[in-house]
Amino acid sequence: MIAIVDYGVGNLFSLESSLKALSYEVGTVREPGSLREASGIILPGVGAFGDAAKKLESSGMREELLSQAKAGKPILGICLGMQLLLERSLEFGIHDGLGLIKGEVVPIAGRIPAGFKIPHIGWNELSFKPHPLFADIRPGDNVYFVHSYHAESCPDVIATTDYGATLTAAVGRDNVMGCQFHPEKSGEVGLKILSAFCKMC
Repeated sequence: MIAIVDYGVGNLFSLESSLKALSYEVGTVREPGSLREASGIILPGVGAFGDAAKKLESSGMREELLSQAKAGKPILGICLGMQLLLERSLEFGIHDGLGLIKGEVVPIAGRIPAGFKIPHIGWNELSFKPHPLFADIRPGDNVYFVHSYHAESCPDVIATTDYGATLTAAVGRDNVMGCQFHPEKSGEVGLKILSAFCKMC
């Protein structure tokens, strides 16, 4: 079973529906112990980094996610879930992340040219390195973004996108991966990325 972590900071319906459409067994989990039974874990999220980090901590999910990552279980973070994989965020203060991927989350404001809208919303081309997550997609494929922050100072960037400047689109280190974009909203390309993750589990 692929476990989708429900810690109260996201609408999980479209993600769960996408995985079911791919014929994978999937379940939304609220108890940390349920992660031990899963073959893979997806950490979604929308909203503010600080609030999400607190909810991971208070729910007991933080400790269990760290344990499962150390054990080698495949983990995929999506959007805010990807950002939480990093060491810290500078969104409305300084907040600690899970530290599973080196780097920090910073505003795209000041990094993209004036006149580019924030948040960055819409379809953008993905430039990616060879990685199992992208095994079934092609250079130039487009995915759907909704974000105002991205990862910097990260040695584990596996994909970028151009939005007036080069922005981090995905990260990956060993069994831990993250997509700043929403694969569940990215049509056929997104389904191929989700399927590629599930095949690792």
